[in-house]
Amino acid sequence: MVGIDVHTHAEISADGHPSLAAELEAGKAAYFGTDHGQVTIDEMASYYRQRQLAAVVFTVDAQAATGHPPIRNEEVAQSCARHPDVLIPFASLDPHRGRDAVRQARTLVTEYGVRGFKFHPSLQAFWPSDRLAYPLYEAIQELGVPALFHSGQTGIGAGLPGGGGIRLKYSNPMELDDVAVDFPELTIICAHPSVPWQDEALAVAGHKPNVYIDLSGWSPKYFPPQLVRQANSILRHKVLFGSDYPAITPDRWLRDFAQLEIKEEVRPLILKENAVKVLGLDTSGRE
Repeated sequence: MVGIDVHTHAEISADGHPSLAAELEAGKAAYFGTDHGQVTIDEMASYYRQRQLAAVVFTVDAQAATGHPPIRNEEVAQSCARHPDVLIPFASLDPHRGRDAVRQARTLVTEYGVRGFKFHPSLQAFWPSDRLAYPLYEAIQELGVPALFHSGQTGIGAGLPGGGGIRLKYSNPMELDDVAVDFPELTIICAHPSVPWQDEALAVAGHKPNVYIDLSGWSPKYFPPQLVRQANSILRHKVLFGSDYPAITPDRWLRDFAQLEIKEEVRPLILKENAVKVLGLDTSGRE
């Protein structure tokens, strides 16, 4: 296994239910310029296996804010379990679900083998530092798995009237500073180059030992220079390969990453070794 992509999306369920409402999905496709159709988890497994890559797979539960039911976490986990050589299941729980989310988190990890949780503050319409989410964070910390948070601008809702109701303010990575302080044993992954808050993301990751950054959602050729500098130096053990597949393919991401001015000794850290540590895998990339 040559790399671990820590950021990919389950887009459609076995019975054809999409992860996003049609309007938001169309807006996202226009934003990223993609017309790939919706990829099944089994198709994702084949894609990654052919490239000798592993992938973290998740959906987003934002039903309280959007009214759209998510793909079931149990289905994502069971689908990934058919491909344990290449797929690593994460789950997503809406913090607005309260105690039910806490109960589900424990069940998903202990009974379904989920290895982490994805949050999208803008889509889920909550501040990460809001105490409503704290019981869920506490459970995730106790379970010993990571929490991955979208940060910065999002393609979801981009170009739609009112941004499709999606508010960018919730995804300022400085919000994660409080979470990192209050849950020091919780591994936090701040997803994406955090435009327009890149410096905030770097500051939090540099200051808090439990905060990491994934590099998904952007082609590496567009990475802010300060992100590249710190990935090459003081944050070399804190940054992770992520594509945002299928919106951005690993083929494109890796091609552009090869042209980035990254030190040769740092490349394997970003592509695989840091993720092995964060996800609690062995050196072969699996549990």
